[in-house]
Amino acid sequence: MRPPSPRAAHLPPLPATADLVVVGAGVVGLAHALEAHARGHSVLVVERDPRPAGASARRSGHVAVTTQDAATLSCALASRERWLKLGREAGFWVKDTGAVVVARSADELAVLDDLVAARDGDAQLLGAAQAAERAHVAAQDVVGGAFLPLDLRIDPRDALRSLATALDSRPRADVAWSTTALTFEAGTGRTLVRTSRGEVVARRALVAVGPDLDRFFPDEAARAGLRHDVRQVLRVATPARHDPAGPAVLGGTTLLRDAASAHSPALADVRERLRTDAPELLDAGVHLALTPHGDTLLLGEARRTDADRRDDAGHDRDPERSETADALLLREARALLGRPVEVRQRWSVPDVAVPRPRRGPFAGTPFVVTDPAPGVTTVTVADGLGTTTALGLAAKVVDGLL
Repeated sequence: MRPPSPRAAHLPPLPATADLVVVGAGVVGLAHALEAHARGHSVLVVERDPRPAGASARRSGHVAVTTQDAATLSCALASRERWLKLGREAGFWVKDTGAVVVARSADELAVLDDLVAARDGDAQLLGAAQAAERAHVAAQDVVGGAFLPLDLRIDPRDALRSLATALDSRPRADVAWSTTALTFEAGTGRTLVRTSRGEVVARRALVAVGPDLDRFFPDEAARAGLRHDVRQVLRVATPARHDPAGPAVLGGTTLLRDAASAHSPALADVRERLRTDAPELLDAGVHLALTPHGDTLLLGEARRTDADRRDDAGHDRDPERSETADALLLREARALLGRPVEVRQRWSVPDVAVPRPRRGPFAGTPFVVTDPAPGVTTVTVADGLGTTTALGLAAKVVDGLL
């Protein structure tokens, strides 16, 4: 066994064996570890960072159930119930606040009307005054909205820390922070996982590293069409009228990427209007969302539009921010809230997008599940939907894993 590095000398030793070794302590990795352990398997989670710091820890914590579709909706509904149960058991904050989508044009309201009809009681159409009041936004230009009562809110960093702590406290379960997975070597009925702190013999390894999939298995990432992206998020001062315990508030641009909205004929009208009146919002992929977080609001998301910062494959790993993307988020938030907002903090979220598969058990979903080597499975959730779906997806993946 390779001796541990000096940096890891103060950490407890890794277990010599585990039924399942999970690489990555984000929401996807922890979801699969929890599911496997609940079925009686021993698990080890290894995470290169000393605390939750990946994409799922940097997002807003909005569990966007209602706007999913088909198999993704099934996973989102299952995740919803698991979040509520785990919140009670592990003691972290999870709230069924719902979400309000605010329509500021007739075509956006038409899309919401179709969504509410399709959801058969799981969403409620709102008039202009109702939407403005529930969202605590300016009534000017608001033509209506929809209330999505199934949506949840969590504090992602607190939730991930609590889940990891709860898992680590259980028999036959370990979470190893500051531990980097290096290689995987298949054998007869087992997989040798080499890490920066030594080797572990596992029945199976599961790699859940989000945008870093291509660092471990570049061929699998290429076959899946994985594309790197960087989303920008702002923390802004809370306007006086905003309810800190209120729902997530979504603008009309969110309709363009919500799977459930794709069935509405009016969505083409939304896209064409924006293409004519505000093409910069399409270029930056603005997903306008305001989520209460303590005495501030998390404002997101947009991506930088500078094509020269992408490589030949269209990937974007450049850590620099785009002032254009931030300015668009602030402009749209100001229009929705009816007042300027003060920026308190800025950060970026590594994201990944993939073409949705047309065949197989995950057809039409943002899920990429591969078996790149004997004894190794990878699970990637694209489009920022890990928080919304991973706890439900894990049950389907673990079914055939061990």
